[in-house]
Order: sequence, then structure tokens, then C-alpha cells
Amino acid sequence: MASDPHRGQRGTSGSGSSGSSDQSGSEERKPQSDEAHSAFTPPLGVPCPPLPEDEHPTSEFALPSGLRSETPAEQEGSAFAPPSGTTGQTPMPAGSTALSYAFTPPHGIPAVRLTKEAPWQDRMRTMLRMPVGERPVPERVERADDETGPAVPRVLDLTLRIGEILLAGGEGAEDVEAAMFGVAHAYGLERVEPTVTFTLLSISYQPSLVDDPVTASRTVRRRGVDYNRLSAVFRLVDDIASEGITLEEAYRGLAEIRRNRHPYPSWALTVASGLLSGAASMLVGGGMLVFVAAAVGSMLGDRLAWLASARGLPEFYQFVVAAMPPAAVGVAFGLAHANVQASAVITGGLFALIPGRALVAGVHDGLTGYYITAAARLLEVGYLIVGIVVGVLSVLYIGLQLNPGLRRLNPEESLGSYNEPLVQIVAAMLLALAFCVLLQQERHTVAFATLNGGVAWVMYGALTFAEINPVPATAIAAGLVGLFGQLLSRYRYASALPYVTAAIGPLLPGSATYFGLLNFAQGHLPQGLTSLVQAASLALAIAVGVNLGAEVARLFLRAPGTEEAGARRAAKRTRGF
Repeated sequence: MASDPHRGQRGTSGSGSSGSSDQSGSEERKPQSDEAHSAFTPPLGVPCPPLPEDEHPTSEFALPSGLRSETPAEQEGSAFAPPSGTTGQTPMPAGSTALSYAFTPPHGIPAVRLTKEAPWQDRMRTMLRMPVGERPVPERVERADDETGPAVPRVLDLTLRIGEILLAGGEGAEDVEAAMFGVAHAYGLERVEPTVTFTLLSISYQPSLVDDPVTASRTVRRRGVDYNRLSAVFRLVDDIASEGITLEEAYRGLAEIRRNRHPYPSWALTVASGLLSGAASMLVGGGMLVFVAAAVGSMLGDRLAWLASARGLPEFYQFVVAAMPPAAVGVAFGLAHANVQASAVITGGLFALIPGRALVAGVHDGLTGYYITAAARLLEVGYLIVGIVVGVLSVLYIGLQLNPGLRRLNPEESLGSYNEPLVQIVAAMLLALAFCVLLQQERHTVAFATLNGGVAWVMYGALTFAEINPVPATAIAAGLVGLFGQLLSRYRYASALPYVTAAIGPLLPGSATYFGLLNFAQGHLPQGLTSLVQAASLALAIAVGVNLGAEVARLFLRAPGTEEAGARRAAKRTRGF
């Protein structure tokens, strides 16, 4: 039996006779290898040190005595699975897996179950307003072994196409992301991250921690106002998220939405533009002749804007040419010394041009944390308002040069003390009705939006009659519009924009804008700046009021996964730092 090599070396150096019995004495004294001359070999006559108990040499990397050994490193797991040592974790029910179980974090946030009992808007918005690290993993759809889900690239492409239509139609960034979440989750893509900016949509999907992510993007190059198409897309998303239609059916539904024609022809839009301006002129004290003059000027401006659009001019120049005819009609009446309130004619034309839809969407994005998209929307609003200012100021300056004493352009003559509640309520509802047509809304939403606009004006009139400042009065009336719009959209499982955008039309700051432009044309810069600051304050009050009303409505809606109404978490947990 072979002996231990260490024992052989030590025996050779210690006794000098570890060879065979038939070897000579000289051969017995000869070392067996060069290892006998090692500096670590004890010299002759020195006893060998005792062997360790485990009969193994000690490694230089061994832990010295008296020190505690490190705990072994845990096996690396998935970043999407709940940690095993989380404090306050709810015990996992029998038969569940870590991938399908939503755990409760230590600070007591309730687990969210993405069931189909609540509308998809509430479910997906709940996910969006939770921090990324605390979002629960949705329930995995069980499939047979031979069954495979839809192709990931096709699901991402469908998600981006739906998001493109919503964003191009004026929907807020949060609602666009919620819709993209709903589509992706419905087809089994749990770990997705959509990103929405003003002109770019992107979505990223990572199957697991070790797999490569799949990312797709789409650019929004054209925008169009068509709330009929917007409502159809919301119904399609509801069918995908709640009814579970197949991917091919979803593609067919999306193609049908794109092929659908607008519900109103172009001539109807021109007539609606005239009706809107005429109704707005009646809000500020105009009679029947003023109604007709404002309508004619607005329809001329609309036709010129269509012509500029057909020639490919940017939207800025379209607003410039659209603002000129109403101002020209008002100046013409003033130069002719006709018994017509020219200021009311110009004010009515401004109501049809103020970009209230883009303003509300921009402020909403800013209040919900989408600052890049909000900044881009507000910059667009700024450019469009500058276009209106250029068009109106050019005409007013020419008119004042021809006749510096144009008294009919003085707003205090007619706009300061007009108070006819019944006429103004009817005019406000006509204005909201015209806005519905211009926004290409579905016919069954027109009545609700028109009634909502009348209620908003009644609230505003009551508050101003009680001598409340116009800015908070406008904010409260707009908040009522947002509240009713959100409740109606909840009832209809649709977007809130068709019920909100047209209803805020009577609250738009047309008069304040006209005051500022007229003072600028007359050379009164301080008064003009004061009026424009008031117009900007009223516009921001409308946007903030609409958003606040929608948030108040959601306070009374039970969020999925919670037991009490109002147990809804905010989008962020910071205080600005």
C-alpha cells in the first residue's frame, strides 16, 4: 500500500533508511528526490513537528483562530421576485408561485391585484402611480405546454400604434401610458415600461433578469383633433384589457378605426366655427347683428386656415391668417361708425382660436409629473397664442392708423356691464355645442358636453355675482367641469376629454386677451401687460381646475386592491427635494 508522500519525505530526512531491504547502505543514505534539500525540511537530528489532527497542511488563506467566518453569499435570484426576508410579508397561499404573488412591502402598502373587476383605467393608473420597485407582478396567465403567447414584437407594435393615436388626439401622457400598460399586460407582457413624450413613444419589455430587453419606439409626426376616433380607441383598449380579444382581432379593430371617416364634413366644421364665435360675442353683450358679423369673420378665418393648411404652411401661420378676418370685420364696423359693438365681434373671433385643449393637456401633464411633455405642450400653446397676437395686432394697428378715434373698439362701452343671465346661459351652451362639432365628437356625447358647459357658466356667473375674483371663480367652475367629465367617462368607460374640452369653452379668456391686444395697439403697454397677465391667469385657472376636479372625482372611486374609497396613493412621495 502506498504511503503518504509527506510521511515519506519526513521519514527519509529523519531516519535515513526508508528504502527496500535489498538496497545497499549507500543507496539507503541517498535522498530519494530533490525535495529532501528543501529549506523547509528539518535537518538531521531534529524531530519532525507533530501532524495536525485533520492530517492536512494548513492553507495560508485559512481563517485565523478567533475570527468569525463570513456568512455564505445567497444565491442570486430574479429582480422581479419578492425578497425572501422582507419584513411584514404576507404568507404565500398554497399553490402560488413567487412570480404570480404580489407581496406587501414593510411600510404597509396593500398588494394590488390586477383583476378585471375594475375598469382598466383605474387598474393601470394605480400601477403607474406606484414606485417602480413596489409595483406588484401581475397574475400570470396559465397556458398549456404546447401553447405559446403572441409574438412580443407584434404586441409592442400594437401598443405603440394605440398610444400614437391617443397622444396625437390630445390625450394626456398619463392616460396614454395607462392604455399602453393595459394592452401590454392583457397579452402577457408583465414587465414593460412605456415612456411618453410630446413626439416620441417608446416601450421596453424584459422577459427576465437574464434575458435581453426588447425595445420599440414610434414617432408622432402629425396631430389631429378627432374625439370620435379617440373614443373608438378607448373602446378597443377596453375590449383588449377586459374582454380578452385576440391580437388579430385587435389589429383588425385598429385598422377599422383608422379607415373611419370623420363624423362631420368640412363645411359643418366651418359653420360650427361661425356659430362658436357668434355665441361667444353674445356672452360679452353682442346682439343679433354682432352675432352675424362675428360668425362671418370666423368662417372666413376658418377657410383661410384650411387653405394655408392645404399649402403645407405650419400651424403658426394658420393661426395668424385665421385671426385676421374677425379682427378685420370688427375694425370695418368701427370705421363705418355703424351701430355695432366691434369689440364684441373681435372677442367672439378670439374664442374660436384660443388653444384651450392644448393648454389643459399641458398643465395636466405637468401636475401628474410628465414635465418634458408638459413643457413641450405649453411651448406649443405659446407659439399659437403668439400667432393670434400677430394676426389681431396687425389688423388693429392698421385700423387705428386709419382712424385713431375708433370708439367702437373701446371694450368698456359694451363688455364692462353686460349682465343677461338667460341669454348668456343659452350662448354658453351654443358655444359648447359648436366646440363639440369642431372636436369631431360622437353624437351621443354632445348633449352631455353641452349641458356641462351650461353648468360651468352658471357656476361662474353665480360666483362673479357674489363678487368673487374671476380667477378663483373660473377655477371652481372648471373644477366642476372636470368632476362631471371624470364621472361621465367613468360611467361610459371612455376618455374624459369629450366631456371636458368643449365644456370649458365658455370660460376661455377671450375678453381679457382682446383687452391686452387693444391696449398694445393703442400704445398702452402697462395696461396691455396687465390684461394679458389676467388672461394667462384665467387660462391656468381653467387647466388647474379641470385637473383638480378629475382628481377629486377619483377620490370617491375605489382603487383596485383597496377596501376603502380614497385609499389611493399619490404619484410621488417627495416634497420637491
